[in-house]
Amino acid sequence: MQISDPISEKGYSMPTESNILNSSEVRYIAPTFAKWAGGKTQLLKQLHPLMPSHFKRYIEPFLGSGAVFFFVKRYLQPEETILSDTLGDLINCYEVVKGQVEELINDLRAHELNHTKEYYYFTRSLDPIGLTDLQKASRFLYLNKTCFNGLYRVNSKGEFNVPMGAYKKPNIVNADSLRAASMLLQDATIQEHDFANTILEARNDDFVYLDPPYYPISTTANFTGYTRNVFRESEQRRLYATYQELHRRGCLLMQSNSDTEFIRKLYDEFRIETIQARRSINSDASKRGKISELVILNY
Repeated sequence: MQISDPISEKGYSMPTESNILNSSEVRYIAPTFAKWAGGKTQLLKQLHPLMPSHFKRYIEPFLGSGAVFFFVKRYLQPEETILSDTLGDLINCYEVVKGQVEELINDLRAHELNHTKEYYYFTRSLDPIGLTDLQKASRFLYLNKTCFNGLYRVNSKGEFNVPMGAYKKPNIVNADSLRAASMLLQDATIQEHDFANTILEARNDDFVYLDPPYYPISTTANFTGYTRNVFRESEQRRLYATYQELHRRGCLLMQSNSDTEFIRKLYDEFRIETIQARRSINSDASKRGKISELVILNY
């Protein structure tokens, strides 16, 4: 009996050296397993030409959906990767995908079978403290796939409070993506850390990709905080100081952020490129069109 390979079947297979260099062979997909505001799968084709071609270690301190990591791991094949985020629920989910993917798939199938409005709000009300890491990850992904617009938001007590979305058939169990993600995560170091702690050991020629909560383009477009710790202007300035420090160390830096006067002025001594993104998470469907974003580079 031949065992199926989810990475190869879905186009996630590790490429050979020849097609790493041949852009016509690149498939701009990633086995992301969670919906995430600001996810980068749609931008991989624009980000790829801006990435450095040679480095041994990849560091990503704002992990989110992991789309850039999955692409980098598959095509640029760093010898070492360090991934982190401040959101403990998300990091736990990555750890479980890495180490218990089959158990996670089975648990998600149980959620899928039980999914109703009543079940959603019952699951949302559960106290994660009483759950195992596997159960926390399963609950996290179930709520992520069935809540309104895939948003992650907590109240002042740290309780997830997004209402259920109006989906006829939510994709709760994406087994192929979960298995492919698990395979790509096997050699990764995964940490729950603030970005400043994550990069303490960054050194010359490390490729560091920074994808922070964006500086808001308007007073009503503020997606800067999915936890209780909001990423305000002071945090953007702290990130800038970190960017400068990493630059002095000789790291290869790429940062994504909003196309605003504040960000352009803050990083005006560095190379700034503009790309086009689709704004997909907005309560008003008419405002989900294209918007320019910045990619800030030091090479």
